[in-house]
Amino acid sequence: MNLSPSLLVAASLVLMGCSAQQQDTVAAAPARAPAPQPAPDPAPDPALLFAAPGEPLPPGGQTTVHATGRNAFSLPAANLEDAERTRFVIGNSFFKRNWVQAPASTTARDGLGPHFLARSCGGCHVQDGRAQPPDFHNPLKPQPFAGLLMRLSIPGDGPHGSPVPDPVYGDQFNTEGVLGVKGEGQLRIRYEQVHGRFADGTAYTLEKPVYELAALNYGPLAANLMTSPRIAPQVIGLGLLEHIPESEILANAAAQAALGGPIKGQPNYVWDAYGERMMLGRFGWKANVASIAHQTASAFLGDIGITSKRFPHQTCTPAQKDCLAAPNGNGAEGVEIEDRVLDDVIFYQATLAPPARRNASDPAVRRGEALFHQAQCAQCHRPSYKTGGELFPALSPALSSKGLSGQTIAPYTDLLLHDMGDALADGRPDFKASGRQWRTPPLWGIGLLPDVNNHQRLLHDGRARGVLEAILWHGGEAEAAREQVRQFSAEDREALVKFVESL
Repeated sequence: MNLSPSLLVAASLVLMGCSAQQQDTVAAAPARAPAPQPAPDPAPDPALLFAAPGEPLPPGGQTTVHATGRNAFSLPAANLEDAERTRFVIGNSFFKRNWVQAPASTTARDGLGPHFLARSCGGCHVQDGRAQPPDFHNPLKPQPFAGLLMRLSIPGDGPHGSPVPDPVYGDQFNTEGVLGVKGEGQLRIRYEQVHGRFADGTAYTLEKPVYELAALNYGPLAANLMTSPRIAPQVIGLGLLEHIPESEILANAAAQAALGGPIKGQPNYVWDAYGERMMLGRFGWKANVASIAHQTASAFLGDIGITSKRFPHQTCTPAQKDCLAAPNGNGAEGVEIEDRVLDDVIFYQATLAPPARRNASDPAVRRGEALFHQAQCAQCHRPSYKTGGELFPALSPALSSKGLSGQTIAPYTDLLLHDMGDALADGRPDFKASGRQWRTPPLWGIGLLPDVNNHQRLLHDGRARGVLEAILWHGGEAEAAREQVRQFSAEDREALVKFVESL
């Protein structure tokens, strides 16, 4: 095959980052045979994966915005047309404003719950950014759990291979309920310290979260329950990721397999409520969502309790009588959010722009980039792609923008699943993802988290308190890369972090 220019710059920092993206709810849809999956391209020459770093690219191509500060993640793609910018503003308003309990005079925004995690999309994705776990180091100052959810399932396969929900508490533990409806219970966290040293003798301490589902309001949990904590990630650049050709993502897996080393990424295939078929997963912590449209509609239902045409039924289980009896906010379409409004929110998320890099020419940053490649970090965190000209055939062009097509982008992800070892394993399968696998999250914007969200909590549950801690948590396929970083001098570790934070 002719190797894509974007594959010439690849080498492995292994997953950081975060969806919840709250996304695993499977829509009721007619059963049909899965569409045949395209065969991966022939594997490229493995030697080409380790080419030297190139000149810095604008992360989002022509969509890139030059912004720092609190609103760095909240700007539209720079190349949107005027009419698209108007639609972006409308979608933003429904993304950030709170929904209320039905019945209410604000009929366009009623229908919250009965069970919920947050009152708006922005309640978890604050400033379109990343959530952080509550600070339970100080039990006298409890904090809400918005932005951190707990996925639930029991062994077995549901429709299309999806996880099987807990029979009483469903597929997500929602701690909040509207007036007259009990929340499902309390989620508690404590931390255990994990100590280690770099090769130069410098000590470090990591914090391992331990979770407890307590004060249960609807009876016991299933004895064989599996749980998985998920933190809400930043939502920049999603439309660009959706436009990456599927063949490019599958070529990543083929290239990694051809190397013969420990890194062997795998695609996930999941049910998509909009495509009504099995599709390549791109979003979520386990690549367990195929499209922004499915992610948005399922999060409205699972996190806020808002029904839509593709997710028309509340998540109340038979044991939750108060939930089943609660009034709804259904409108003329028989659901709580109209397609027109939902489509605007989908468009908004698809067109949020990645911000430009900072300090890319700094000598320490350039040295950090060389170390990033030396440690083979880009083998999973592939630097660049060129977006294709089409969305999935089943999705309407109205859910995206032509300006996202044909862009050379630098997200630093392969969008594949990787075994990350025992320390990060949740033991909970999700479609084709095992309990040890996680999707490589994009790294763009990671250095702006302190500006936008006043923290830099990373990984799927927010346990890492910065880039270096995230690296130290990696095992499994990423163990060799982690050990290379542990051998770095303090100066080299600092340079590596500076590079990642410049993205």
